[in-house]
Amino acid sequence: AQDRFIDWFQSVAPYIHAFRGKTFVIAFGGEVVADGRFFHLTHDLNLLAALGVKLVLVHGSRRQIEAKLKAQNLRSRFAEKLRVTDAAALQAAMEVAGTLRVQIEALLSMGLPNSPMAGAHIRVASGNFVTARPIGVVDGVDLMHTGEVRKIDAPAIERRLKDDELVVISPLGYSPTGEVFNLALGDVAAATAVELKADKLIFLTESAGVTGRRGELLRELTVREAKGLLSRGRIESEEMQSYLPAAVRACEQGVGRAHLISGHLDDSLLLELFTHKGVGTLVTPDPLETLRHAKIDDIGGILGLIEPLEAAGLLVKRNRDLLEMEIDRFWVLEHDRRIVGCAALYPFSGEKSGELAGLAVHPEFRRRGGGERLLAAIEKRARGLRLKQLFVLTT
Repeated sequence: AQDRFIDWFQSVAPYIHAFRGKTFVIAFGGEVVADGRFFHLTHDLNLLAALGVKLVLVHGSRRQIEAKLKAQNLRSRFAEKLRVTDAAALQAAMEVAGTLRVQIEALLSMGLPNSPMAGAHIRVASGNFVTARPIGVVDGVDLMHTGEVRKIDAPAIERRLKDDELVVISPLGYSPTGEVFNLALGDVAAATAVELKADKLIFLTESAGVTGRRGELLRELTVREAKGLLSRGRIESEEMQSYLPAAVRACEQGVGRAHLISGHLDDSLLLELFTHKGVGTLVTPDPLETLRHAKIDDIGGILGLIEPLEAAGLLVKRNRDLLEMEIDRFWVLEHDRRIVGCAALYPFSGEKSGELAGLAVHPEFRRRGGGERLLAAIEKRARGLRLKQLFVLTT
């Protein structure tokens, strides 16, 4: 058990280094608070804050607005999936936003001994960070007090983050004339992440993420792939029809990564951030996987791949010193800054032949074409050296 703990602790160290000082925008619907799930989420947020991550929370309020209007025997109206915010709905949205903000602040203020929040000193900031404008008429329907983001006061938010405060933003915006507008959660979250140049935009959703035709979870999507799914009508979930375009927009405008993960899975936030596989859908501007020549810095990753196969007698042993001398012979397959495959070419130019050696793929990435890509790269290199044949030596 101790060995497993040490192995796990060492495995998350790279993420801890990578996340320190970075800005994450985390968005979630009002149901996360209504269902009591935010209580457990605070533990994860406290850990991220302790690791030096700068946090901005954007909360929704649809469920609470629905409940308040229903209690008044008022009917909600929508146009193009946006709420038609009349005077009664706007009043409900303002009351709900105030209540939610206080509930969130209260839960983030916990600090009981012998609990995950022990020693927490999270200070929460909120304010009029969002300037908005009315959307107006859509398909002949006046959306009234429903608005869209005009501007995010990024410098004001950044000052709070610099002072180690956690910023909470409600889905309300304000105009220079003092009007209040009800905003869509995805719009506010994406605009905030873009203006802050955030490293991550994270949506905690009611579903597991974006799913494919057979209901399988699509763990990785490039912006191009996500836009293709949306344009072809492949996204059936109403929730994903709202959040996936926001994730795409953020990545197109400079946000490093966008994550869509289940808000119902225990510790989903930590599992998504601190494990390589993750638990939801990751949206990136470009493909995560690259094939390239190896560098000295890759030696540790290569050793991690080939040592288990050497121990099993499947590969010839190569120590670190030998690898350093032969690193220019290796190609590596890199996935999200992690070496997941390698292969080497040892040319014998006098005999016009070459040896394919050290071919290894991480177990999690086998049967996905990585080995074939490495082999193709070695073959291409061999042709470039005008070798006539390629061979493999057994152990």
